[in-house]
Amino acid sequence: MNSTAANTSTGQPNATPAEDIDILILGGGTGSTVAAWTFAKEGKRVAVVDRKYIGGSCPNIACLPSKNIIHSAQVANYVRHSEEYGITHGDMQIDMSVVRGRKRAMVSGLNAAYLENYKATGAEFVLGSGQFVAPKTLEVTLADGSKRWLRGTNVIVSTGTHATIEPIPGLIEAQPLTHVEALELDDVPRHLLVIGGGYIGIELSQAMRRFGSKVTVIERHDTLLPREDDDVTSELRSLFANEGIDILMNVKIARVSGKSGESVKIAIEHNGVEKMLEGSHVLVAVGRSPNTEGLGLGPAGIELTDRGFLKVNERLQTTAPGVWGIGEVAGSPLFTHVSIDDFRVVHANINGGNRVTTGRLVPYCLFTDPEIAHVGLREKDARAQGIAYRRFKIPMAQDLRALALGETRGFMKALVDDESGRILGFTVFGVGAGEIMSSVQIAMISGLPYTAVNDAILAHPTLVEGLSALFGSQPWDQNRNTQAAHP
Repeated sequence: MNSTAANTSTGQPNATPAEDIDILILGGGTGSTVAAWTFAKEGKRVAVVDRKYIGGSCPNIACLPSKNIIHSAQVANYVRHSEEYGITHGDMQIDMSVVRGRKRAMVSGLNAAYLENYKATGAEFVLGSGQFVAPKTLEVTLADGSKRWLRGTNVIVSTGTHATIEPIPGLIEAQPLTHVEALELDDVPRHLLVIGGGYIGIELSQAMRRFGSKVTVIERHDTLLPREDDDVTSELRSLFANEGIDILMNVKIARVSGKSGESVKIAIEHNGVEKMLEGSHVLVAVGRSPNTEGLGLGPAGIELTDRGFLKVNERLQTTAPGVWGIGEVAGSPLFTHVSIDDFRVVHANINGGNRVTTGRLVPYCLFTDPEIAHVGLREKDARAQGIAYRRFKIPMAQDLRALALGETRGFMKALVDDESGRILGFTVFGVGAGEIMSSVQIAMISGLPYTAVNDAILAHPTLVEGLSALFGSQPWDQNRNTQAAHP
């Protein structure tokens, strides 16, 4: 028998049998990375396969790099308005190569730290492109073209998502920016046309405007961030108007022409009127699509949903025994912190537990300036579901720390159960919103009534201290459509 004949059960040559791995992970995102380090510390043999990024997209091309760039834009805004703080300056210059270099230095440092942790824990990071060739078995093509075959006792798939490019005539040919390319710009766009008014489009629109770009946001819906409450979207539109960002709602895009980075035109229909928008760059931010193509999921017995995500149950098991899905590719909410909790679910279940994803309290923060943060029930959803609540709401100007900072734009809002006094939902549009929201989330997890937060001794003057002003205010009673007395 020829020793190099293909093994029909695994797809690899008989001379090179598959290596047995306790925990085999396809996709090196944050949840995967934490999984690798944790399982390896427990004495398991772990291998993570990723075709490009150490640690996945979050530390390389998404969460952390974007916040790095956004902070540079915030500093530019402070400098631009420094005279309001009694500080004068000369002409301000934006050097995007330096902005980019600062971001790249952070990414390089994170990569080095991640590799060091791989070494310390004993987990193996394999830089290569993996696809299933049999149940729980990957063929991995390495950078030099050679191959390895890895077979896992348990396999975790966490390949993430990528920016959706819709089939608009001329769009692909225009070579549009996604968030990946936008974070690598070495010049400030003269006029950035942003297709999509979601989280990514909103954050980058404000950042680029503060660097000096003219920015036009093109949104198909009748509001930005359509899932949010009306007071949030109204405040956001006011913020963008003040910063000189143009917003077009209810837009249908007919076609795109030109090339992003040089000159681009977008033919649209806006409120029944045909228009032509012209800019230097176009950024696409209309959503995310799962990275499942080319993974060989069929031979592995792994099924997809009708939207192309991994089909998983509440324990994050796929349709293939011993194969698990975590993070965005498994249809989880598109946040890094959720992928980490997905790991906790899978970790517990592989070790004999029974942990599920249902009933999770998922927070999020939009890193505009000021930030928008939310956890729990939205007011529009409470009304739609007929849930009785009382609403506490104050402007950020009543938060004394925000007042001292001169950052008084926005508001805090909490929904409280009408009978128990437990906090059902919380939203902040304001400075430090993410940190304030996290404090309330802990109270919600603990099942505390809002009075426990109101009665707490909170350090003065801190942003979190504003919760005392919030929960000490007169609530609005949703049932009676009137101001309500405290219980």
